[in-house]
Amino acid sequence: MNRVLILGAGTAGTMAANHLRGALDESWSITVVDRDDEHHYQPGYLFIPFWMKPERVKKSRRSMLHAGIEFVEAGVSLIHRERREVELIGGRLLAYDWLIIASGTRPDPSLVEGMADGALWRDRVHEFYTLEGSVALKKALADFTGGRILVHISEMPIKCPVAPLEFAFLVEDHFRKKGIRHKVDITYVTPLDGAFTKPVASKELGGLLRDRSIRLAADFAVERIDNDSQRLVSYDGRELPFDLLVTVPPNVGQQFIMDSGLGNDAGFVPVDKHTLRALDDDRIFVLGDASDIPTSKAGSVAHFATEEFIDNFLAAIEDRPLPNAFDGHANCFVESGRGQALLLDFNYETEPLLGTFPVPYAGPLRLLKPTRLNHLGKLAFEQIYWQMLLPGRPIPISSHMTMAGKHKPKE
Repeated sequence: MNRVLILGAGTAGTMAANHLRGALDESWSITVVDRDDEHHYQPGYLFIPFWMKPERVKKSRRSMLHAGIEFVEAGVSLIHRERREVELIGGRLLAYDWLIIASGTRPDPSLVEGMADGALWRDRVHEFYTLEGSVALKKALADFTGGRILVHISEMPIKCPVAPLEFAFLVEDHFRKKGIRHKVDITYVTPLDGAFTKPVASKELGGLLRDRSIRLAADFAVERIDNDSQRLVSYDGRELPFDLLVTVPPNVGQQFIMDSGLGNDAGFVPVDKHTLRALDDDRIFVLGDASDIPTSKAGSVAHFATEEFIDNFLAAIEDRPLPNAFDGHANCFVESGRGQALLLDFNYETEPLLGTFPVPYAGPLRLLKPTRLNHLGKLAFEQIYWQMLLPGRPIPISSHMTMAGKHKPKE
């Protein structure tokens, strides 16, 4: 029996398991390991502080896996590469012939002084990158009647890099609808030199921040949170006062990756960015947020990369050259409030541009422009995620980015 072991039953791990179960014969066993049986639709975290019910984002991990896939509910302690074994918390050992790491990333607020260890945590300092955090933030927003709000990114990379921008737009719209926008001062605080990482997108999104009267504090490298004075303090000495701080803590890889000597300084596994094969071990592939590939840590990347990975894996187990080269394709909706959203489409080499998607010149979705249809597309993706993406059903969008129908704005 040939053994495939998948660490992580999130987006990438679940997709990979379901695709491989259909592609491999019965001489292959597929085992998926995760610490619990609760799969979360993480894009929903953004909406919970405003309108989405928390229970809506949760389903059983087991229920998402096809028949013939074993699910082991346990945390991972170590990967013993020399023995091709994974040690679970509690001491159980699982042997493998091929290992797929899809363990994602996690926010670690302990890495910023005064964040998780501060008296204001979950009171006036919040995050929405966990279900618990989103629920707590909902109450904080309900109780907020005016003052200074900071929407803050500690450092990059982070999971879904557009999510903090989305929150800034949504919270502005939230207080506008409540009729107290004039009482709320909002500042978007980022370590980047602009609203986003790429010039065209940064210009468009920065313009939208200005249109909504949201201040931009760029190049802000956070040193600490001063809980006594309620100030966010940067290494260059700048201090931003707040009444409510909505932060994105540093995002890091899983502890077992670090303990196993597989990760970089942030705990992400170095891989070939085109094949997703670990640089230090030919028997390991890394999918989703767990790798160090230079593109967004987002569900769309997990989707497109996993589709490219399947044929590569089938070639690898037969010792053939890997046929597919992932181009870093990412596709992200950006909620902008007012019942609208923007859409970004980019890859390793090409920044987000203006244009149409998915059909060149026809759309119906517009790139980098806020529209009602883009917003509806984001909402519709929830059911696409549960009903098509995770089960491995085909979605009529190419995993490779095309330049057809895209263009830079005129100078």
